[in-house]
Amino acid sequence: MRADAERDPGSQDVAPPGYPPDFGAGEREREALLTLSTLRGITPRKLHALAWRVGSAVGCVAAIRSGSAGSQADRRFLGAAEPARIQAQLNACAGRILGPHDPGYPSAFADLLYDPPAWLYVRGAQLPDQPDRVAVVGARRCSALGREIAHDIGRRLGGIGVHVVSGGAFGIDAAAHRGALAGGGVTIGVLGSGVDVLYPRSSADLLLQIAERGALVSEYPPGQGAEPHHFPARNRLVVALSRAVVVVEGAGRSGSRISVDHALDLGRDVFAVPGPVTSPLSETPHEIIRDGATLIRGADDLLADLGYEQARANDAVAPAGLTDTELRVWRALATTSLSDGVARAAHVAIPEAVTILIRLELRGLVRGVGGRYERTFAGVSGGIEA
Repeated sequence: MRADAERDPGSQDVAPPGYPPDFGAGEREREALLTLSTLRGITPRKLHALAWRVGSAVGCVAAIRSGSAGSQADRRFLGAAEPARIQAQLNACAGRILGPHDPGYPSAFADLLYDPPAWLYVRGAQLPDQPDRVAVVGARRCSALGREIAHDIGRRLGGIGVHVVSGGAFGIDAAAHRGALAGGGVTIGVLGSGVDVLYPRSSADLLLQIAERGALVSEYPPGQGAEPHHFPARNRLVVALSRAVVVVEGAGRSGSRISVDHALDLGRDVFAVPGPVTSPLSETPHEIIRDGATLIRGADDLLADLGYEQARANDAVAPAGLTDTELRVWRALATTSLSDGVARAAHVAIPEAVTILIRLELRGLVRGVGGRYERTFAGVSGGIEA
């Protein structure tokens, strides 16, 4: 699914792409960026237009302070802004702020014609300016199968050196990040909070791992908590950083749909994993597949479609390390089955089948669902979720 149609720039008053040549360069400009990042009233789009009108970050601060730009709320925030305190908070988490002309500021943000970030807070490694980044997005309240698929896609991408980009949230985001780390790869978390605010708290350990082995990035200053309106804005950065977007589960009108809309606007490839037609979590994937997104069944399809032909071979048709009896039990789970049905198909006694099923479940190769057993996605793809 691609959107290669030209975007109408509108009137001749629309600002050029990117930022003026010296915007954000130098100590006074850097201090102005720190100050501007505390504002809550002026949108990235309006700030971008203002930057071209006045030519500098210092000029933007002056225009807002004088009342010729921004709002009363912005002027209140300017009055309370303390750049030295923001910098101290940034130093405390080993973070940094990048202006649009600094090394490490992603050139891909130039594709955001109307609202490129005027700064980027980064915690972790420098972002290499390379095209091999893929976004994996989806539902926070995902299914076990969706989590396994996202983990496997992240693992396979990370294992061949493709950087996995996602939003650091519950569910599909977290699974994709964990998969990339499990595959020995690099992953980038784009946050809806400051880079020192580990949100959600339950993912704090994961976010620290991302900062150590990849990078956390945000438009929001240190200390800024996550707020609902931050996440749609965050999604445009997830997409802009990536050459393609993969959707694994998402209810209708979800954040995943917003990411797809950004991808279409930026001309990124869009892939979707289908699900049960009765599941609300299949609404967004099925909708975008009908609209032209590429259907993928898992990592093999994605790697092939992205041109990584040498990485297509899966780890194993069946899980490695199983005894002959365990393999018969695993193969008996061609469909979801009760333990007595598995025992008959595998030609073993029911107690032995139950014992083996429990053993396979502990290894992450099968799972029990309402008294029945089924293979996990990890159990057919060679990767077990960490």
